[in-house]
Amino acid sequence: MDKGNQQTTKEDTVEVLSDKPIKKTVDNDKEKKSKHPKWNKFRNWWKRHNLTKALLLLVLTFILVIGGYLFYLAKTANVSDLQESLRTTTTIMDKDGDAAGTMYGQKGTYVDIDKISPNVINAVVATEDRTFYENRGVNIKRTLLAVATFGRFGGGSTITQQLAKNAYLSQNRTIDRKAKEIFLAMEITKKYKKDDIMAMYLNNSYFGNGIWGIEDASHKYFGKNASDLTIDEAATLAGILKWPEVYNPLYKDGTYATNRRNTVLQNMVNAGLLGQADADQYSSIDIQSVLADNYVGKDDDYKYPSYFDAVIQEAISKYGLTENEILNNGYKIYTGLDQNYQYGLQQTYATSGLFPVAADGTVAQSASVALDPSSGAVAALVGKVPTSADNSFRGFNFATQSQRSPGSTIKPLVVYSPAVEAGWSINEMLDDQPHDYNGYKPENYSKTYQGQVPMYQALADSLNLPAIYTVDKLGVKTAVAKGKSFGLNLSEKNEELQVALGGGVVTNPWQMAQAYGTFANNGIMNEAHLITKIENSSGQVIKTYQQNQKRVIDKNTNDKMTSMMLGTYTNGTGIYAAPSGYTLAGKTGTTETPDNTGNTNDQWVIGYTPDIVMALWLGFEKTDETHFLQGSSTDQASTIFRTAASYILPYTKGTQFSVENAYAMNGQDPIINQTEKPNTEAQDNILKDAQEKAKDISGKVKDKVKESGIGDKLKDFWDDLRSRF
Repeated sequence: MDKGNQQTTKEDTVEVLSDKPIKKTVDNDKEKKSKHPKWNKFRNWWKRHNLTKALLLLVLTFILVIGGYLFYLAKTANVSDLQESLRTTTTIMDKDGDAAGTMYGQKGTYVDIDKISPNVINAVVATEDRTFYENRGVNIKRTLLAVATFGRFGGGSTITQQLAKNAYLSQNRTIDRKAKEIFLAMEITKKYKKDDIMAMYLNNSYFGNGIWGIEDASHKYFGKNASDLTIDEAATLAGILKWPEVYNPLYKDGTYATNRRNTVLQNMVNAGLLGQADADQYSSIDIQSVLADNYVGKDDDYKYPSYFDAVIQEAISKYGLTENEILNNGYKIYTGLDQNYQYGLQQTYATSGLFPVAADGTVAQSASVALDPSSGAVAALVGKVPTSADNSFRGFNFATQSQRSPGSTIKPLVVYSPAVEAGWSINEMLDDQPHDYNGYKPENYSKTYQGQVPMYQALADSLNLPAIYTVDKLGVKTAVAKGKSFGLNLSEKNEELQVALGGGVVTNPWQMAQAYGTFANNGIMNEAHLITKIENSSGQVIKTYQQNQKRVIDKNTNDKMTSMMLGTYTNGTGIYAAPSGYTLAGKTGTTETPDNTGNTNDQWVIGYTPDIVMALWLGFEKTDETHFLQGSSTDQASTIFRTAASYILPYTKGTQFSVENAYAMNGQDPIINQTEKPNTEAQDNILKDAQEKAKDISGKVKDKVKESGIGDKLKDFWDDLRSRF
C-alpha cells in the first residue's frame, strides 16, 4: 500500500509537473535575456554597486552646493548697504580729504518714496508686479510654473528681483543669473520694507536717453518733480521700463510710447487701481502736447577727466572693482590729487595755441604727470589735449597708456647712474667723436662734435656720442639692468648700444615720473599711484594702498646725478623750460623722424625739485610725412612745460636742493640764473610769450626770448647754444 501510494504519488507528481510549463517558462526567460544581454549585464552591475543611491546622493549634493553658493552670494552681497549706495554718489577726494568731483554712473537724483507720486507706484505695481506688497521678493507660483514648463509659462521677475538684477548682476538672460537674482531678492526683502524697495527700484531704473531714476526722468520728459506726476504721465514713465530705448516718448514722436502708456492704463484698470472711464480719458491725451524738458545734467562734477579716468582704471586693475561698482556704489575714493596742481595743468592744456597743428588741422597730442616723490602719489595728471572731437569718457590716456620712445630722457637712468655707481667721476672726460660700433654709427643731434667733454656737460647738453661711449665701456647688460631697476620695461632684447638713446624702448609720462622720482627722493623710488584708500557708502574702508618703495641708487650716487641734472636747466637743453625764480633738475629728450630732416616724433621734458616731479611728452599720435614736430624739445615741449610749471611750482613747499650745480662746482656761470625771485609781472610775460611762441613756432627764438624778459644774458648766449644743439 505504501509502495503503491508512493508510486502513485511519484507518478502523480510527475504528471503534475509535466502539466506545468516550467521548461517553457525557463526557456522564455533565457530568450529574453539573450535579446538584451548588454542591458541585463549593465542592470546587474548597477544593482550590485548601488548606483541609484549614489546618483541620488550626487544630485542632492549638487543641489546643496549650488544652494549653498547662492545663499553665500546673497549673504555676502552686503544688501544692508544697498540703499545707502544707491542714494550716495561716488566721490573723488583730494590729498587733503576734500571732495574734488563725483561720478554718477547709472544714477540720477535720489528721492524718497514720499517724493514720488502714488500714481507712479500704482502704475508700476499694476504693470510690473501685482503681488509686490504680498510676495517675499519672489513670486513662488510663477517661478515654479516657469521651471516646470522650461520657461514657456510663468516667469517674470518681481520688482525686487529687478532691483537685485540692476544693482548687483549683469543683464544676461541665463539660468545662473536668474538663480542669483532670486536669492538676492529674498535677502533684500528680509532687510528692507516694501516702500524702501520700491523707492530703490524707481531710483535705480533706466528711462532712456541717458536718464536714470524717476526724479530725473520726470524732469526730462515732463519738466516737473516726480511727486507732481499725473496718472497719464506716471503711466508713460512706468511703460518705459520694459524697453527704454523704444518706449520713451522722444522716440518716433512718441508713437510707441503712446501705445505702451495705454497698455499700462489698462493694466491699472485690471488691477482695480483705476476706473475704465478714467483710463479712456487719459488714453486720449496726446503725449507730445505734454512733454517738457528742464533736466540739467551733472557732467560738471567730473571736473578732472584724465585724472578721474585714471582713478577708475587703477581701481579696476589694482583693487579688483568693476566700473559699474565704482560708478554706482557710492564710494569715497581718496587720492593724492592736488587740485591746485591739477587746475594749473588743465589750464595749460586748455590753451590751444601751445600745441602744434599739422597742415590738415590735426592737433598734436601731449600728456603730463606731476608726482610727489616722497610718497609716489600722483598729484596731477592730464592724458590728452582736449578737443571737441575727442572728449569720450575713459578715452585713451597718453599719460598712462601710451608707448613712446623716451629719447634722451633715458640717459640718466641707463647711462650715467650706472657709470657713477661704477666709480666714474662727474668730471670724467667722455669721447664725443664719431665712431663705428660694428656698423652702428650714432650722431649727435646737432651733427657737431667736441672731441671730449666732461660727463656733467654731456648729460646737460644731451650729447649722444658720449652716452654711447659710456654704455659701450660699462656693458649693455649693466645699462639694461639699471633701467629695469628704475621701473622701465626692458629685457634681453634691449641689450644693444641703442638703448643709451632710448632705441627699442617704450614708456609714458607716468613711468618716467616714477623713475625720476628716485632722484628727487634721495635714491628711493616710490611706486606711482593715485588711490590711497577707498570707503564704501557706509564709511567702511574696503581698500587701502600699501606703500611700495625700493632703493635704486645710494644717496652719494643720487647727489651726483642731481648735481649734473641741475645743469640741464641752467646751462643745457632745458634752459627754456623753467620759469624764472625756480631751481629745477632734470632732462629733456627728443626722437628724430627717420627722414633726416631734423623733424621729430617725440619731445620730452622732465623736471624735478625735492617736492615734485613733472614729466611731459609731446607728439602726434601717429607720425608720418604730414604729422611731425619741428625742432627739438628745447622748442615746443619746453614752452608747454614752462607754462605748466609756472602754474604748479608756486604751490609747492619750495624746498631747496642740498647739492651744488655741477657747472658751478667747476667755476662756470649759469646761462640762466634760476635763483632770482619770481616777479608776478615777469611771470605773466613769460606765459604770454609761451602762448605766442607756440602759435608761431617757426618764428625766431631770439625774438621770443626778448619779449619774455628772461634777461640779457640769455640773448648773448643764444647763438652759441643753437649751434651746439
